Amino acid sequence: MGICFLLLIVGVCWAQYNPNTQPGRTSIVHLFEWRWADIALECERYLGPNGFGGVQISPPNENVIVADPWQPWWERYQPISYKLCTRSGNETEFRDMVTRCNDVGVHIYVDAVINHMCGANAGAGNHATCGSYFNAKIEDFPAVPYSDWDFNDHKCKSRSGDIESYHDVSQVRDCRLSSLLDLALEKDYVRSKVAEYMNHLIDIGVAGFRIDAAKHMWPGDIKAFLDKLKDLNTQWFSAGTKPFIYQEVIDLGGEPIKGSDYFGNGRVTEFKYGAKLGTVIRKWNGEKMAYLKNWGEGWGFVPTDRALVFVDNHDNQRGHGAGGASILTFWDARLYKMAVGFMLAHPYGFTRVMSSFRWPRNFVNGRVSLFCLKGRLVVNNQKEQSRARESVHSISICEAICLPHDGSSRGKLVVPPGFALPVVSLHFQQAAVNSTFSITGRQ
Repeated sequence: MGICFLLLIVGVCWAQYNPNTQPGRTSIVHLFEWRWADIALECERYLGPNGFGGVQISPPNENVIVADPWQPWWERYQPISYKLCTRSGNETEFRDMVTRCNDVGVHIYVDAVINHMCGANAGAGNHATCGSYFNAKIEDFPAVPYSDWDFNDHKCKSRSGDIESYHDVSQVRDCRLSSLLDLALEKDYVRSKVAEYMNHLIDIGVAGFRIDAAKHMWPGDIKAFLDKLKDLNTQWFSAGTKPFIYQEVIDLGGEPIKGSDYFGNGRVTEFKYGAKLGTVIRKWNGEKMAYLKNWGEGWGFVPTDRALVFVDNHDNQRGHGAGGASILTFWDARLYKMAVGFMLAHPYGFTRVMSSFRWPRNFVNGRVSLFCLKGRLVVNNQKEQSRARESVHSISICEAICLPHDGSSRGKLVVPPGFALPVVSLHFQQAAVNSTFSITGRQ
């Protein structure tokens, strides 16, 4: 009896690390800035049939509308309320997407922005995606509601009120990140409003959450609101299933805040993964693919069962965030395919593929618009649905060479002698200007 009880406790304690994907599905894809209606179609037409486990979506809650530059992608990370209406769609469309994706075995993971509200200079009015009134200057957000009592101004010790030193733990967690109004998550009221929002999403059927800016919250505060979360919806998940949690913690070394500080709450984003892999595949600093035999924890990464890994993300592919110049993106098409293929074949961590869109490197406009590129009609932020194949490649990671395949629909990951990896078959499809990855075997 005692042993059974112990096993039960261990299972509950480990639940937040489980991505809740269906058996055999071990990767998710970030459909950055996609509309809910398009994600639903993508789940049914492509992701479900091709073995993807889930989709990370852009933040679904109401955000400020930024006018200069006009509606940039980053306005999605400046909440006004927890109402479900953004340029990706309204709550009805969100519910439809979650249902349709779950029904084909593809689960939804929400990018949860709960560390802060909008920027201090966002003004006052109803220039928000649901039309809710707010006044950033006096920290009034009646659609939640939050007031100035619910923010960390009294705790921040920096002169400006913003983070001025990443070597000061209290500043990083109690001051404003880039002037974003920092919520007082030590207060039970704020924790309850955050949990209320997340529980609403759980009721709809989401499978888990990426906790944005987790590094800027105290681990104990995160635990406090996670403890208030419900089990997942039993329409699609077994009774007692906990939401999958992965936290954005940028830890490249050299700072007092570590990814390991957050292990008690769930997995963490391992930013060293993409930075190091980019260095190796680019052959910088004398690095070689042969050195990847102990890839993972042997390279100083977090334990495999605590890692969410990726080649690039929506931040660092735009030249900021973390990782620096070594980060591979679709601009480095041949090397990027190699990196993603290697990641999907290697057993370390839980993997996330990036699906973004092509833009001039200084482009920030987030509006959905039609334009013509290389003779093909595409939609900004959305991949063309035609699925026309332009090329299929197989990959050699032996000497960083991408070898053309014989034209069949599948490729093989070729590795150096003695370099052990699970057997995997990869299919690279370039639709419009994006690359998508259909995976069979281990993903």
